[in-house]
Amino acid sequence: MSDYLNKNFYINFFTIIIIFSLDRISKFYVISQNEKNFTPDLFTSKYLNISLIWNEGIAFGLLSFNEGHFYNSLTILIAIIIIIIFFMILRNKGLKKYSLLMILGGALGNLYDRIFFKAVPDFIDFHIGNFHWFIFNVSDIFISLGVLFLIFLELIDNQEDKINEKN
Repeated sequence: MSDYLNKNFYINFFTIIIIFSLDRISKFYVISQNEKNFTPDLFTSKYLNISLIWNEGIAFGLLSFNEGHFYNSLTILIAIIIIIIFFMILRNKGLKKYSLLMILGGALGNLYDRIFFKAVPDFIDFHIGNFHWFIFNVSDIFISLGVLFLIFLELIDNQEDKINEKN
């Protein structure tokens, strides 16, 4: 047990807490501004809008539906995936571990919303003209970055394996 309560444990724990806190603060601010101004459109510009929507699906609004049992099943599936990611963190080190920590911190932020609000508040809307990317939040940023880093690390590992096979 004492092995887990070392410097790395605290760094890992605070990484998750920082990501979760940034997500909570940003969502709290956007929700409170929405309630204060009585409008979901909080900021608009040529390429970025801050506009609150409530996402009942998974990432970027995919698989949204009104059926309660589907929503609850999806929430349970997400919780199971979070547990799996936790165990993956325990088994990895280095950049792979920090990529998984980013995913875990973001996933916990969105899971919190799914449990307490029954939907995830998304509000960052990048667009060029009439083409809008999916609306997302701070948790989604960390989840996406963590996944991108994992893909990048896997590509590097595969290149190293190919070089070692040739030698």
